[in-house]
Amino acid sequence: MILPLHQFSTDDYHSMSESGLFEGKRVELLEGRIIDMAPVKSKHASVVKLLNNWLRSALSDQYTISVQDPISLSKYSEPEPDLAVLDFREDYYAKAHPQPKDIHLLIEVADTSLDKDQKVKLPLYAAAGIPEVWIVNLPEQQLEQYTEPSTDGYRLIRIFRAGDTLERDWIGALEVGRLFGG
Repeated sequence: MILPLHQFSTDDYHSMSESGLFEGKRVELLEGRIIDMAPVKSKHASVVKLLNNWLRSALSDQYTISVQDPISLSKYSEPEPDLAVLDFREDYYAKAHPQPKDIHLLIEVADTSLDKDQKVKLPLYAAAGIPEVWIVNLPEQQLEQYTEPSTDGYRLIRIFRAGDTLERDWIGALEVGRLFGG
């Protein structure tokens, strides 16, 4: 017998957060479920900082870089990617979290969260139409680039390792080895 599960909406999630239910906890809402987030290890944090600095120097003022902030994918999903490249807005999204139409690139830095990032979050990003996602796969020391989203996932997947350069017209070139100490 399969028991029905209650799906929490973003409104439910925000109410619980405002009541202090998640105080001192790192959680995110995925498909109506409240999911614990893994603690941030030093290597993970250093790669997020490196990418943040690189993005800030590579991008023009028409973009905003968001670090470990929520995005609104649907009524039931509000993940917190490590980095998001967003359309610039004067209010810096003070009235509402960024939505898929605002997002150019999401980056997840993954060590202990790799399975969740690849199997749970990535399909949500594709279904929402996020045009590009990078997963920095720390255990395998590779950067996985996902483009061409569809309801079935991303159609194009490219893998970059130390010695490779990821180049995008709008963002420039990233020497991938820098992410892994190379």
